[in-house]
Amino acid sequence: MVHKSLLPLAAALILLTGEARTEVLPRTAPEDAGLSRQRLSRIDTFLKAEVAAQRIPGAVVLVERRGKLAYFDVVGERDPATRAPMTADTIFRIYSMSKPITSVAAMMLVEEGKLALDEPLAKYIPAFANVKVAVEKKGEDGKPVIDLVAPLRPIIIQDLMRHTSGITYGFFGVGAVKKMYVDAHVFAGDFDNAEFAERIVKLPLAYQPGSTWDYSHSTDILGRVIEVVSGKSLYQFEKERLLDPLGMTDTSFYVTDKAKQALVAEPFPNDRHIGNDADMTDPRLPQKWESGGGGMMSTIADYARFARMLLNGGALDGKRYLSPKTVAFMGANHLGPGIVPGPYYLPGAGFGFGLGFAVRTEVGVSPLPGSVGEMTWSGAGGTTFWIDPKEDMVVVFMAQTVTHRNRLRSVLKNIVYGAFEK
Repeated sequence: MVHKSLLPLAAALILLTGEARTEVLPRTAPEDAGLSRQRLSRIDTFLKAEVAAQRIPGAVVLVERRGKLAYFDVVGERDPATRAPMTADTIFRIYSMSKPITSVAAMMLVEEGKLALDEPLAKYIPAFANVKVAVEKKGEDGKPVIDLVAPLRPIIIQDLMRHTSGITYGFFGVGAVKKMYVDAHVFAGDFDNAEFAERIVKLPLAYQPGSTWDYSHSTDILGRVIEVVSGKSLYQFEKERLLDPLGMTDTSFYVTDKAKQALVAEPFPNDRHIGNDADMTDPRLPQKWESGGGGMMSTIADYARFARMLLNGGALDGKRYLSPKTVAFMGANHLGPGIVPGPYYLPGAGFGFGLGFAVRTEVGVSPLPGSVGEMTWSGAGGTTFWIDPKEDMVVVFMAQTVTHRNRLRSVLKNIVYGAFEK
């Protein structure tokens, strides 16, 4: 339901469909989408309590089912410093929710025959032909030492999309290779995607390619591959081929339009720390790096259109971006029996991983409700989305909190599935 005291329904619908569209998303009573109005209102009650307790400044959430807007809510403040109210056009750091966008862009090139998932990464970034794998073991003094060994097979493009490349992240977790990432200061200075790939290739892999799911900079490297193949910057390619045609007018890597910079959501000052060597950055200060793995800014309206396109099998408003077979392929589990979940397996129990996002493989096992075939991922800054094809549903949630992100996602999912009537 839309809370009229916060945002008129007509305005919400216009925002949710994007400025480029003339028609609006069909409005409906939640009951017409098979959901309980009273039970969905628990979302508003919960989020208002979070705001009142000063755990989050504010949030925006939408639930679409059966092609209709069943629920939309705006709560709290956009920025605790300015006290500006949260609005539907607020722009959020979506961090790893950038990964599905980058992956879709790459699959557009695959469909055109310009890229293939079984090709070696070194075909596009030759330096990766010489990468080594770190094997950690105890030295004679009992302290850990690293041996560098040759990979058993090359990194392929599919590895980048499903996080089985052996590349890792240094900003969270422990381990010798992760520490090398931190010590290398891979985020230092002003660099572009080409230079970032050069920094990563100088570091050893944490695992043999194709052996282990390990969350990583793989999608950042995929973004560089897109640049090499297309001859354009990652943002240029995505803007021309995906973002603009899809009506995602407020999705970019930086917010350079001064008229929109006040729309950027901010967390509480003590809730900006992402990990070992990373804090939330200021998107109003553009740099060269266009992080395909975690650098995008977006609105709930824009991301809902992206998710709706995937739910529709790669098409929206008469335009096709991917084949329905390609979307189904992306939404399949790409972690075969020979791939081991790493020590930080973020998809969680009951989930595998597709091309760019987690995919649900079992109804149970996970402590959260959902349907087999669900496609989902979240951002380190507090955003999340999921697509439930079985229930013909899209849910997008946006807030800026590191501390409370996991708990908020869990509660939201429980409330949404608890509101089903049929």
